[in-house]
Amino acid sequence: MDAIIIVLVILVVLVVIALVQTIQVIQQASAAIVERFGRYTRTLNAGLNIVVPFIDRIRNRIDLREQVVPFPPQPVITQDNLVVNIDTVIYYQVTDARAATYEVSNYIQAIEQLTVTTLRNIIGGMDLERTLTSREEINAALRGVLDEATGKWGIRVNRVELKAIEPPTSIQDSMEKQMRADRDKRAAILQAEGVRQSEILQAEGAKQSEILRAEGDAKAAALRAEGEAQAIRTVFEAIHAGDADQKLLSYQYVQMLPKIAEGDSNKLWIVPSEIGEALKGLGGNLSRITAPNGGGSGPDDGGASALGKPPRREQPRIE
Repeated sequence: MDAIIIVLVILVVLVVIALVQTIQVIQQASAAIVERFGRYTRTLNAGLNIVVPFIDRIRNRIDLREQVVPFPPQPVITQDNLVVNIDTVIYYQVTDARAATYEVSNYIQAIEQLTVTTLRNIIGGMDLERTLTSREEINAALRGVLDEATGKWGIRVNRVELKAIEPPTSIQDSMEKQMRADRDKRAAILQAEGVRQSEILQAEGAKQSEILRAEGDAKAAALRAEGEAQAIRTVFEAIHAGDADQKLLSYQYVQMLPKIAEGDSNKLWIVPSEIGEALKGLGGNLSRITAPNGGGSGPDDGGASALGKPPRREQPRIE
């Protein structure tokens, strides 16, 4: 009786184990490789799958989602014999679970080694300056080589990124000094350009100011000359309108002599020919005025007759 119970228990356990091995649940975005007697049979997709217990076995479960794998810094020698450390990040996705299982033993390690060798080939043909400024070019070349090589492994490389490019410490110090010198040079150039523009603007302002001042002086001189000419014309017209005699003209000539001689710069001035006759007439008039009993003037009339004024009469003396 006990033996029958033990056999039944064993049968139940075997049935449970068989059911567990028969029913296989595969997660979404995953795949499983099934082998029968060590030989590939089929690939299980997401969902509920039935396999033959104790005959079929699951070799590998593979995640079909896009994976991100960062690789440690790798020393790479540039064309100008400088060692730089480059960190890379690979974005890949398994597209064929069977190829990823049987075509390569460890596709992560294979991708890493392929990335290192490809980087050395690409960076080996570039100098340091081009390496630091050509990340997009390096990424594109690296992705092309990796995608071509990993295609037969059932893997698609979506993106390759260079996370960091670290040149040697001495090169970094030299680059910092060069950048600092370039910044100082640009600052000095900008400052000199500002000073130059300021001086140009000041000179232009002074030039415009002088031009405007000269134009103002010229217009003022023209207006003054025009005013003086108008005044002369007015005086001339007034003289002719008043029918002035020779005596008045002689007197006006004498009054104009001091004005003609005004100014420190007047070293030479011209006397009109008519002034001689005017002075002669004026001198004759003065001589008749000052001469005693001459020219029909009385001794006490003070030359009033010569000037056309009535003689002064004496008042009768009252005793």
